Amino acid sequence: MMTIRPSQERGHANHGWLDTYHTFSFADYYDPRHTGFRSLRVINDDTVLPGSGFGIHPHRDMEIISFVLSGALQHRDSMGSEAVMKAGDVQRISAGSGILHSEFNASQEEPVHFLQIWILPDRQGAEPRYGEKSFATAASGRLSLIASKTGRDDSLGINQDADVYLAKLNKHDAVSHELRPARHAWVHVAEGEVTLNGETLRTGDGAAITDEPKLRLTGIKPSQVLLFDLN
Repeated sequence: MMTIRPSQERGHANHGWLDTYHTFSFADYYDPRHTGFRSLRVINDDTVLPGSGFGIHPHRDMEIISFVLSGALQHRDSMGSEAVMKAGDVQRISAGSGILHSEFNASQEEPVHFLQIWILPDRQGAEPRYGEKSFATAASGRLSLIASKTGRDDSLGINQDADVYLAKLNKHDAVSHELRPARHAWVHVAEGEVTLNGETLRTGDGAAITDEPKLRLTGIKPSQVLLFDLN
């Protein structure tokens, strides 16, 4: 079974410095029908104006993944980590027992566009961790594992039995993914237009998949898609 979450039905807020779309309930946006999917709690599609950003603030017991689509995102945290991430970079913060961090647009001229993803951890009070990796040169026409429980295949390790894949698809590129029994999937189109098992999805659209043994993504336009394989 597949349930599509259309882009235009997402929550939306424009704070001036931040233009954000919420796939699931977040902050002042609440929809009891869309509070998350399995361990996936947040997918926020954020565009931050030059020189602006999220000031220092706390998190705990959450796996936070950021995927930069364009621009430059500057990170600082209480663990001493500092980085400026560019398009194609993925950041992982395992907040665990607690961290403080800030995320700012590193440019004074161009906006930064990124996805902010939260996944509930499988245990509380874990030691906080930070990591990042560039997938800017990931091959088109295949699924690249960007995060996993064990950090296998050079992915970023997270505290949850969840595999997060990035698919870069040119027109007519196709990739397939098999779901093991009792597994579920969420697909989010970050950019572009694709078909998922024959259904058309466009930028910002999402889809929840249950009891489907195989997923097939085909590019209609050049696209970037995130696939979450969840327990």
